[in-house]
Amino acid sequence: MTFETPDHLERMLTRLKLTEIRDQLDGLLNEAGRGELTIREALTLLCEREIARKDQRRIEMSYGLARFPFVRELSGFDFGAQPSVDKGQFRDLATGRFIANGEAVLLLGPPGVGKTHLAVAIGREVIVAGYTVLFVPAMTLVATLAKAHAEGRLEEKLTHFASQSCSS
Repeated sequence: MTFETPDHLERMLTRLKLTEIRDQLDGLLNEAGRGELTIREALTLLCEREIARKDQRRIEMSYGLARFPFVRELSGFDFGAQPSVDKGQFRDLATGRFIANGEAVLLLGPPGVGKTHLAVAIGREVIVAGYTVLFVPAMTLVATLAKAHAEGRLEEKLTHFASQSCSS
């Protein structure tokens, strides 16, 4: 077996889209060479960093594709101001278990009580859990489905929305 130049290794890592490994390779190999890491530990660390980078990119891309109107987190919701909202129930929803169980969540209430905040926060959490999300305001959804129905394309549009949201 012939070993080529370090540039050859970098080109292979680039071709394999292992850019985090490529970018950190020299430092970790130097550390391993000094005896601070075994080869297995260095490879494990490189792979962990590559996976973390890919996960972060997937999450960031999914946030953009979800079309959230703004960024909101569950931790930023004032549950004290809305005593009828069960904090534990929303923490459970944020795990995405309802999606895995094929259940739907409907948030109802007057304007200004935090429905959109909670929907965005839950959506962001389930993206981190590995699901995809599409945020569509109820009025937009109803108008889109009514138009599709009038055009004889309701099934097609329902399939489109089902495939765009909450799939792992």
